[in-house]
Amino acid sequence: MDSLYLLIPLSVILIGVIMVIFLWAVKSGQFDDLEGPAHSILFEEEEADSNEKEDADFNEKPNDEDDGLTIK
Repeated sequence: MDSLYLLIPLSVILIGVIMVIFLWAVKSGQFDDLEGPAHSILFEEEEADSNEKEDADFNEKPNDEDDGLTIK
């Protein structure tokens, strides 16, 4: 029974802290647009096209016969 005198106020304080954090998150706009960043990846084609061209140029193999992977 004595432990309830400690646990009940601690749980009320914890609930208060959680509510303050939740209200701060709502007021600061953390939950305004949950799907926008996920969809923005799909619609950034201009940047993606230029990045793919750079990657293709970087990944081209030289025309050497010996690529260092074959055992002689």
